[in-house]
Amino acid sequence: MWGYVIEHHGGPEVLSWRELPSPVPGPGEVLVRVAAVGVNHLDLWVRRGVPGHRFPLPLVPGSDIVGTIEEAVPQYPELMPGTRYFVSPGYSCNRCLQCLTGQQQLCRSYGIFGESCNGGYARYVAVPAVNLVPIPEHLTFVEAASMPLTFLTAWHMLVSRAHVRPGQWVLVQAASSGVSSAAIQVARLWGANVIATGSTPEKLEYALKLGAGHALESSREDFVKEVRRITGGAGIDIVVDHVGAPTFKAGLAVLAKGGSLVLCGATAGHLVETDLRMVFFKGISILGSTMGSPGEMLEIARHIAGRRLTPNLQRVLPISEAAEAHRLVEGRMVLGKVVLAFPEE
Repeated sequence: MWGYVIEHHGGPEVLSWRELPSPVPGPGEVLVRVAAVGVNHLDLWVRRGVPGHRFPLPLVPGSDIVGTIEEAVPQYPELMPGTRYFVSPGYSCNRCLQCLTGQQQLCRSYGIFGESCNGGYARYVAVPAVNLVPIPEHLTFVEAASMPLTFLTAWHMLVSRAHVRPGQWVLVQAASSGVSSAAIQVARLWGANVIATGSTPEKLEYALKLGAGHALESSREDFVKEVRRITGGAGIDIVVDHVGAPTFKAGLAVLAKGGSLVLCGATAGHLVETDLRMVFFKGISILGSTMGSPGEMLEIARHIAGRRLTPNLQRVLPISEAAEAHRLVEGRMVLGKVVLAFPEE
């Protein structure tokens, strides 16, 4: 088979298209023929490298995988060749206490396709059968590939970690990103009021179209005051953030008493200073969040099937243009998701 491999860290040019050995499914695994793969900031971190973290290079990137079952597996007769599936992006041992209580992302063996092992920038990938979630009939492959990682991350942040409830105020930072645009939809699904932030008028307009009730430039000097005005002085119940250092202080400042700031990343900086008095006087919770479980992905798929959650697909490129896709995402030149499609054969 053919696919992209990262052999050493660097720019988009290090994505090397070459012939690779076809994966052989292990116990409990099935072979998936990849139809499309979404592009995420995680792919950029894997390609560029992260100080202090060692990736298992050479590595096939790509966490947002959709495709079809390639061959029958006797122990899984329900998984018929040709049937369409999402691949839930994370994998674990499926035996420990964390896994058996639905918290696979806390498993000591937890990993992510395209980060910890080979992912979907290749025609075939072997994945655990438990990771397969049926794709609703109305979605195309490229639409489906725009959804797993971002919606799973947003769902776990808001529903599983912050316990969003109807009527709450949710602030979504950097709303044009994949995770944040999914978070707007998830928050609205649960009946929350959404304020979104962005850096340009186009991004603010995009957030409003996704369902945010209000959109603000996060850099404005009266940002905290304006949030207080919009919420009638109540403040924010949940802040969704993956930006990190540039937005952390303002995120804490706008929280209501008992509010939560939930983080899934720190794309613009990971070192912050915090006045701890604000944290304990206001009873604030600072929550970390990583991905989510296959069970959560199955629940998300049901809402997708009911058209209560919809794709944020913005651009489709052939798999041959993976380097260009990375440039688009890295340069923040798209609103929503970029997807790479394999040719139909």
